[in-house]
Formats: sequence, C-alpha cells, structure tokens
Amino acid sequence: MDEFELEDNLEFILQSIQELMEDQGENNAFGDANQNELFASLVNYDHENMLPDVSAADVAAGKDMQGIPWEKMLFGRDQYREMKMKNYRNYQNLSYAREDALQECKQVEKDSPYYDFHYNTRHVRPSIVHFQLRNLVWATTKHDVYTMHDHSVTHWSSLDQLSTELINADDCIIPKQRGHGSQSVAMVQVTTMAVDSNLLVVGGFQGEVICKRLDDDGVVFSTRVTDDENAITNSLEIYQDPSGSRRLVAANNDCSIRIFDTEYFDLLKHYVFPWSVNSVSVSPNGKLFAVLGDHEDGLVVDPKCGKAIGSLRGHLDYSFGSAWHPDGNIVATGSQDTTCRLWDIRNLSQSVAVLGGRMGSIRCVKFSSDGRFLATAEPVDFVHIYDSYTDYGKSHEIDLFGEIGGLSFSPDTEAFYVGLADQTYGGLIEFTKRHQHHYLNSLW
Repeated sequence: MDEFELEDNLEFILQSIQELMEDQGENNAFGDANQNELFASLVNYDHENMLPDVSAADVAAGKDMQGIPWEKMLFGRDQYREMKMKNYRNYQNLSYAREDALQECKQVEKDSPYYDFHYNTRHVRPSIVHFQLRNLVWATTKHDVYTMHDHSVTHWSSLDQLSTELINADDCIIPKQRGHGSQSVAMVQVTTMAVDSNLLVVGGFQGEVICKRLDDDGVVFSTRVTDDENAITNSLEIYQDPSGSRRLVAANNDCSIRIFDTEYFDLLKHYVFPWSVNSVSVSPNGKLFAVLGDHEDGLVVDPKCGKAIGSLRGHLDYSFGSAWHPDGNIVATGSQDTTCRLWDIRNLSQSVAVLGGRMGSIRCVKFSSDGRFLATAEPVDFVHIYDSYTDYGKSHEIDLFGEIGGLSFSPDTEAFYVGLADQTYGGLIEFTKRHQHHYLNSLW
C-alpha cells in the first residue's frame, strides 16, 4: 500500500479530529496539535510491517487485535474512541430523536467475553458495495468461511490459512444450467450472500442471483430477477420448507420476494409488497417469513400465500436484518433506529425486549445454532453478543475500528467471525468460544 492510499484511508480520522478540535477550541482533547502534526503521527511507522496478520499470541504480548499501532500515534485508543463516539452521525431515512428509540432499551450488563480473540487474517475481508447491506460473512464450519473480497467470492480455511476464489464477479458468468430463466451476468457488484450445506448464493446490485454448488466447478445458475431500475438484491436465505424441500428466497428493492427451488431454480412464487424489501428471514420450521423493508413496521408473512398474518410495530426507521431463534418463537429485528427488537411470535402486540446499540444502526443480526447467543453488528466499530440464558440481560461487546461487513457463528458455535472492510486495518477476525469448566469443591 502506498502513502497516497494510506492517506485516503486515514482521511476520516483526520477530519473527525479536526472537527473536534474546531468544536472545542482550546479545550480539545489533543492540545495544541494541528492537523499536519496529527497526520505525521499517524503515518510515522514502518510501512513494510503495517499489515501482518495478528495472532492470539500477538495480542497476549500487547498488540492490538487489528494491528493498529496506537503507541506510535499522538493520541491513544481511549481518546480516539471518545472522539469517535462524540462525532459519529448515524444514517437515518426518517426523522426522529435517537433518545426516543432508546427509551425502551433494556439495561444490559457487560459480562466477561463469551468468545476470545483467536486470529485476524488480512488475506480476506468483506468488500461493501451497498452501505446498508452487511451480510457478507458466512461460516459453514469452525474452519470454513465464505465472504466477498474485492471482486472475488472467496472461501477461507482458517485451518490451512488459505484463501480460494470461487467466483470472480467481475467476469462474464456463464451458468451451466440453461432454461428456467437462467442467463449470463457480468460485472456483478455483490451486495449479499448466503451459504448452506452445498449451495452458495450471491446477490447483486442489478438484481442478480448467482448460485454455485460447492462440490462442482463453475456456476450452476445465474439470472437477473427483474429489469426494474431499482433491482438490488438485498437479502438471500436458503431454507427447508415444511414438505422437506430446499428453497431459496430473495428480497429485492423492487418491492418483491421471490421463492425458488434449489434443484432447477424454478421461480415458484413472487410476492409484491408496498415498499422495498430489505430483508427476509425464515422461521426454523419454514412456515413463517419475517419481512422488513423501507417502512418502520415489519411483517410476519405466510410463505404459502404471501399474506401478512402479523405486524412488528415499534421501530422508528427502516430495518435491514432479522434472525429467528432456533426454538421458532422469537424473532430479532435490527433497525436504523440503533435498536434490535425481540418479538415473541405467539404475541406480537409489542416487542419483548429492546436492545440498544452504542453508535449506529443494527445492520446484521444472527443467532447461534443452539440459541444461546444473539449477535448484532452496527455499521462501524461495535459487535454485541447477548446471552439469551440471562434473558438478554448480559452481553459481550467487541470494540473495533472500521466498517463491519458481516458476522457469523459456526454451526457448532465454537467459532465466531467478524468481517471488517477497512482497507488499512480490515480483516476477517476469528474468535473462539470460551468454555467455563466447573469442578466439584469437594470429593466424597
């Protein structure tokens, strides 16, 4: 990385500091330092060693998990965090005071870490195309992770420390399957993805859907689901319907949900809503959809007919992520109003809990497969892991710096991955589950 690229990546830091200095005048946190001195402090370190991977041993020796050289900067981590918290402006589509969104929030105790830092690789990191869509990390085992890096849909093996390109989205993609609406696509800007068992699916900015079987070369199916100018594929989910058949559901900006089979990729159902659909998630038994979009309220929908059977009322802004607890009774929704709401599907009159973020929108929401943990990601810096066994009253907060492109628990819950898209300090960060062993206090 040359100096000009570094300067671009650090520009937001300098701008934020300068705004703080101008706002506080002589009382600013950085004394008499000017912007040139601040810039010099940021770039005054060894460029050759700027971007190595970071291991647990490195962190135990005192290194920052992102490799940020705070000791060589004019200001420390705590100072920058304080400044960032004060100056960050969350994106809103609707007008409201953040205090109104937070007034119902549960008081949550920050507990000891549930997951410990293990490794930060620079070889893969999510590349964000649409700032509101952050579902670009999927772990299928504790060692196998899929993400979008630059123009490549990649597989990362944490066991072998090896990255493999599966799809080059910049190329012309010619699907093996013909018919059933299949067509070639090219220069796809990947906005979202999903992986389940042997099937990898990615969505694009022009309404593309691309499907690849992981045990086969090439792409089996690709198409553009609509010619509408506002066609973004916002979310994808692979699921099993009540009959046992595997299905793929896509949510698009053309106000539509489309359901495909996963054998020939026939379009089975197409439902239209009054607003752009930003997210659809499927209950564990396949009988219900949580549908969120460009509206404060979400819907619970019957996938057999596309009709709403309930509403999720309480958020103050648009929502972009949701997830179901494995028991099928609780669904979590993340909104731009900076909250995650939990709903009991058996009584939707009001949410059963409201969990507030630190700075920004809740853009990614995931439950662990055993239902123990709920993870939420803000657009930048903060990931929260809540313990459902404490009625979501305790959490593990992961404090980072950079745009968060996605997060994922491994199916066995032993690993947790966070993707940071920052060009300088980004990476795919692996955490491992902390096990607490209890021993008998006495022997009989």
